[in-house]
Amino acid sequence: MPEGHSVHRIARQFERNFVGRRVSASSPQGRFAEGAAVLNGHEAASVRAVGKQMFLEFEGDVWLRVHLGMYGAWDFAGEILVDPTIASANGRMGQTNQRGTVLEDTARAGIPIMDAAGENSLTSIGAPRRARVHVRMSEQTKGLADEGDEWPPPVVGQVRLRLMTDITCADLRGPTACELQTPDEVAQTIGKLGPDPLVDDPAEGEERFTRAVLRKPTPIGLLLMDQNVVSGIGNVYRAELLFRAGLDPHTPGRDVPEETVRAIWRDWSRLLRIGVETGQMMTMDDLSDDDWRKAMASRDDRHWVYHRAGLPCRVCGTAILLEEMGARKLYWCPVDQT
Repeated sequence: MPEGHSVHRIARQFERNFVGRRVSASSPQGRFAEGAAVLNGHEAASVRAVGKQMFLEFEGDVWLRVHLGMYGAWDFAGEILVDPTIASANGRMGQTNQRGTVLEDTARAGIPIMDAAGENSLTSIGAPRRARVHVRMSEQTKGLADEGDEWPPPVVGQVRLRLMTDITCADLRGPTACELQTPDEVAQTIGKLGPDPLVDDPAEGEERFTRAVLRKPTPIGLLLMDQNVVSGIGNVYRAELLFRAGLDPHTPGRDVPEETVRAIWRDWSRLLRIGVETGQMMTMDDLSDDDWRKAMASRDDRHWVYHRAGLPCRVCGTAILLEEMGARKLYWCPVDQT
């Protein structure tokens, strides 16, 4: 499932390519035909991401709410105004399994960095540029082929919603939620979500998160995945945040020291920003330049405990444990997280 950094990156792409432009909307799959008809011909007015959900506003007080869920993805095609902070030189972007990355120190040379999984990792900062590209933004994407200059691009697969300007196309596939909402409904949806470090006032967000955790007997490993407690944290960030805090995942929230709860919020704020900027869930600190390059090129060098079941802890050497918590795999160190 896309974690918070991916959705914020997608929202940035809509900000640059759709907001302020009149949009044609259709549902090639047919499952969102009525909603597409309402959006068709209207101008996109604004976009915002909160946690794992994106809200795209259209003139006339109509909002599109999208939750990608486990398998959803946005595909972009056409002439795309690319923000180098969230996309690589060849235009492909997203969190995992994509090719053609440009690291900050190789951006001027345009050297692509790829790993065996085809993961994308980038920190190329600079002025936006236009590129004729076909890109995908999702969590799991492999073997995406460029579609050439055909316009509009052919519909491939089950496209729930196609949004198009005169030069840019965005296709939505496989979302958990795709629906229209009124402004009041958007406010209600967002009101039920926990704080997001990139949306809420940092101090207020920290207070909300701390209060929510300290009053609950639920294990902290479950609370961090509860989008009503905190927005955007998924399975990878959960494992890494708990390790970085030295916290047993089974500790009831109300038993976690308040200073630890606050430290987790601040750490999440930092890691989320790194994820938005780089496109990767980088959770290791104080790496040398060579180790940073290795981490950006390979997820195996990017995390402390995630996906390391049975391997020695990077700190103490104890085998990393794997168990199921909240119907998701949880990785943790029984020595360093006590």
